[in-house]
Amino acid sequence: MRAIVTVIGKDQVGIIASVCSLLAGEDINVLNISQSVLQEYFVMVMLVDLSGCQTSIVELSGRLDQAGQERGLSIRIQREDIFNAMHRI
Repeated sequence: MRAIVTVIGKDQVGIIASVCSLLAGEDINVLNISQSVLQEYFVMVMLVDLSGCQTSIVELSGRLDQAGQERGLSIRIQREDIFNAMHRI
């Protein structure tokens, strides 16, 4: 299963490294990543592969949310099929 991870917040050193480290610790592979800085705000969208992950997406969502709160960021994960259904025109 694949999922979309979004990260939004004030730009700071180490955002990509910390998010990728957390994902790697859960055996989640990053398939694609897009990031930019809009004025002082960091925005990142990642496509990830959850096939090696043993953690439920609900628990993973909680871990990402907690990690984001610790850094003043919003970090969210959503299954790819749900993301696509929500963004279909």
